[in-house]
Amino acid sequence: MNALLLAVAITTAGPASTQANGSSTITELPDVVDIAADWASGTRWAGVADFASSWKGSLFGIGSALLLIALGSAAASRRDMIPGRMQNAAELVVEKLQEFLEEILGEHASEHIHFLGTLFLYILFMNLSGLVPLLKAPTSILETTAALAIVAFVYVQVWGIRYRGLVGYLYHAAGSPSSPSDWMMLPLMLPIHVVSELARPLSLAGRLFGNIMGEDTLIAVFTGLGAAVVASILPVGIPFALPLVLLAILLSTVQALVFALLTTLYIAQVLPEEHSSRPVAA
Repeated sequence: MNALLLAVAITTAGPASTQANGSSTITELPDVVDIAADWASGTRWAGVADFASSWKGSLFGIGSALLLIALGSAAASRRDMIPGRMQNAAELVVEKLQEFLEEILGEHASEHIHFLGTLFLYILFMNLSGLVPLLKAPTSILETTAALAIVAFVYVQVWGIRYRGLVGYLYHAAGSPSSPSDWMMLPLMLPIHVVSELARPLSLAGRLFGNIMGEDTLIAVFTGLGAAVVASILPVGIPFALPLVLLAILLSTVQALVFALLTTLYIAQVLPEEHSSRPVAA
């Protein structure tokens, strides 16, 4: 659970941006923090409400973390010879994650399943929380996805140095030159590698943020449309957003898997040279 705690710590390092503060430029359904802030406006609790609104992503992110920890603890505390439903589900998830990682990392999969498994489940929980009424997906806020990307980036670099040593890591970063012409290209290859490494967290953060924020926006727009169409006829609206919610469940799972998969591929690229798993693309 170290990765989860680190992600939560970095997520709480700064307040949410304007898109999390009820900005009119982005349509979104109200959540419990927005409702509480409106209720507390003009009261002595207004300062607390403003603080909660500014740190909305962190609060919902911590809530998702606590739920994941609670479910994990409950599954781990009921290990029986004849497993129940929760133990079966937990063992199935771990088994499938192990098989998935072994396809890419080979014998090194067991070294990273704790981090990558936690990363996948944590992002999945945060993605799906936005589909629960009065909650918000923390991953629809850029600060949260940036924190997760920074955690993944630092993790990969630390393991790269651990596998190869500092000198070996720098040699790998320089493109592993082996001939005079390779060494002549060093001033060009090293900056390219640095830019490539720095672009990875930006790509991870932007992809996850854009997809989840887009899902939430579409659901909010179609929910409002369904209410507006029959507002003068019926007391309830048409559930236009229901198909989008079902699609969002699938896409939320895919986005969590993509984030974990790309992080896995980045790890595979810093494995020792004797790593014998199948080749992966950048």
